[in-house]
Amino acid sequence: MKIYTKTGDKGETSLFDGTRVSKSNLRVEVYGTIDELNSYVGSISTFEVPKEDKDFLIWISEMLFSMGSELAISKENNLPKGIQKISEREVEIIEKKIDEISAKLPELKNFIMPGGCFESGFVHIARTVCRRAERRVVELSMSESINTNVLIFLNRLSDFLFVFARYLNFLKGIEDIIWKRS
Repeated sequence: MKIYTKTGDKGETSLFDGTRVSKSNLRVEVYGTIDELNSYVGSISTFEVPKEDKDFLIWISEMLFSMGSELAISKENNLPKGIQKISEREVEIIEKKIDEISAKLPELKNFIMPGGCFESGFVHIARTVCRRAERRVVELSMSESINTNVLIFLNRLSDFLFVFARYLNFLKGIEDIIWKRS
């Protein structure tokens, strides 16, 4: 099977359900941003972290892939078999992981700057991409019906990435960089 189809050579693409749209379509922008975020999460999963955390990052990647598939369909109810919608259960799983990691970290009393170790800084980049994805989903939800759990999951995921960036510094014995207004 060839990887190129030539069907997008004129600036159009097919959504998962076959609907043809411009590559500048907001829905395409949304699932493209989710794909970008997933690439960052996949890269983060290659960092030297405990196996449990690596497995969780792979789970997040799977959820983002499902989310992208869900968002690549023009009608919310036309989800193909085998594609699971993001549900409250996935939101609860990510909240539990945030709580587990947060319990290991020193209490946060100030705003912190991105950085510390390379890995932490990289996770902060993923967090900002997640926030952009969230903004794009909000924009899409103003004109089209979407699964509200997608927005909630992205909101929690950005919280997880913030906590995970702090956790990576903690594992390396590096203190958070406190924001000091000059």
